[in-house]
Amino acid sequence: MSKADKFEGLPEARRRGLEKMEEVYGFDMTDPGEAGGDFFRYTADHLFGDIWQRPGLSDRDRRLLLIGLLAGQGAADVLGIQVPAAHANGELDDDALREIVVFLSHYAGWPQGARLNSIVEETIAKAKRR
Repeated sequence: MSKADKFEGLPEARRRGLEKMEEVYGFDMTDPGEAGGDFFRYTADHLFGDIWQRPGLSDRDRRLLLIGLLAGQGAADVLGIQVPAAHANGELDDDALREIVVFLSHYAGWPQGARLNSIVEETIAKAKRR
């Protein structure tokens, strides 16, 4: 099934959002319809259908900002999605990810940096095993 067929019949904002989510996260998305609720609607239609597609910043730029923010908040769960996706999409290579850890550790704090380092090293190790 082609990408165009996969989201056929959905409203334009939802289609654009789901396509961008797949691009950013690197995994297949489906539309849960009404079962997704308002949170999913805002995430798909607004965040990914609009905000992630605005001009002025590349996906890599957005990813760097997001990783910095998440590291500062100690959001290891979301970093565990964003870091591997950035690596798999070729936005950030091994060296860049390791440099981000060193840099952010000094601003976000050593414990946050240590958590980020674990995610980065796990991401790199998994990619090498593939």
